[in-house]
Amino acid sequence: MNNNFPLSLKEIDKVEVCTVMDNYVDILLTDTKNVYRARMDKDGKIQTNTLFAEHGLSLIINLFSDGKKQTILFDAGYSDTGVLHNLALLGIEPNSIDAMVLSHGHMDHTGSVNSILNLMQNKIPLIANPDIFLHPRYIKLENGGKRIFPRVLVKEQLKQKNIDLILHRKPTLVANDMALVTGEIERVTDFEKGLPNAFVEINGKTEKDNIKDDQSIVVNLKGKGLIVISGCSHSGIINTLLSARKITGVEKIHGVLGGFHLSGSFYKTILKKTIEQFDKINPEVIVPMHCTGWESTVQLYEHFPDSFILNAVGSKYIFSV
Repeated sequence: MNNNFPLSLKEIDKVEVCTVMDNYVDILLTDTKNVYRARMDKDGKIQTNTLFAEHGLSLIINLFSDGKKQTILFDAGYSDTGVLHNLALLGIEPNSIDAMVLSHGHMDHTGSVNSILNLMQNKIPLIANPDIFLHPRYIKLENGGKRIFPRVLVKEQLKQKNIDLILHRKPTLVANDMALVTGEIERVTDFEKGLPNAFVEINGKTEKDNIKDDQSIVVNLKGKGLIVISGCSHSGIINTLLSARKITGVEKIHGVLGGFHLSGSFYKTILKKTIEQFDKINPEVIVPMHCTGWESTVQLYEHFPDSFILNAVGSKYIFSV
């Protein structure tokens, strides 16, 4: 990891995070502090179409500073149609996107990448880790079988799209220095061990897949601290937060949104320590999404009732000075 820290991440005036895709949709949720929910009606009429949910994640991040705005699409859901469908219902024009960032190469975060890029008229940067192209990656089952991840992205094909493909392993400033892509996250906790049954074949050899392409987005909200936005947190959500502090030199973490990957029997063993570390970091807003898992989400709510917000497709989180 690049040790020339801290990087000069610009303080911004406002950030909006809109959930384009997640595992859960509920159009009956009401607005609360920091969050505006998707409406089931338009102009007083209940709509005949509705938002889709799928086992995937996609977020639109709007950044505002000094009267300027930058829009990042972070991940692109599971299917090749779901994100496009929801963007249309949410009134978000694909050509309003200034940059795309991919958290890692799993299919539930890359599904609509090609479909979206096919609609783009303006050339945009696409920022990712080189390992997003690793294949085959798979989950090893207890009976010795495999569940192979589909190959959604092919480097040579992606280069033909109307993008500047930016592949980095190190922290990278994007959107006119209003956001930071963490790059590979330093793993320092003693309990976050990644996905235990994940493997990859490289040059004909089977290796443990540490999912080093896992990365997150960080923004620095003026006077309030960092907003950390994760994809799946395969590096560990606490490792992610500690890396955000180290890279930026900013101690205060105001909000944490995204997938925390605390779902499944293995992650039950680390949930207690994760909650203990969340308590020490003390973010004012906690929004678990996607792969966090129902049981872990409930426990986060029970431990942090004043900080916790239930996410749903179409929810828009607004943080401002």
